Amino acid sequence: MDDASSSRRILIVDDAGLVRRFHRDVLEKAGFSVVEALNGVEALEKILAEPFDLAVVDVNMPQMDGVTFLAALRALDGIEGSLPALVVSTEAAAHDREAARAAGANFYLVKPVRPDILIEHVTLMCGGPR
Repeated sequence: MDDASSSRRILIVDDAGLVRRFHRDVLEKAGFSVVEALNGVEALEKILAEPFDLAVVDVNMPQMDGVTFLAALRALDGIEGSLPALVVSTEAAAHDREAARAAGANFYLVKPVRPDILIEHVTLMCGGPR
């Protein structure tokens, strides 16, 4: 595993601390570098300040939910607007998936997500930890 400065950078966007910690632990053990955001507003600020390889996004969050965040992300100019986004949510209905995809999600998983499934999807979406 390479040092953290050369690892793929993953932004976890979720208001639940337990979920962020779970995703962080799983992804860091797999060799990814992880940064956390509590909601879409904070996530956009971080994306505009530093580069990421992937955003792992919840749907239900205060201030700015995941669908609104994805739409705002896709409206950004440049490379920031094309950041791949994996939605991981408790919302399992088809209309929730469709809303997330319409807003710009690249893929959608339903919580709880097994660690191997999370690593597999993150790796497929951003090319592995390097």
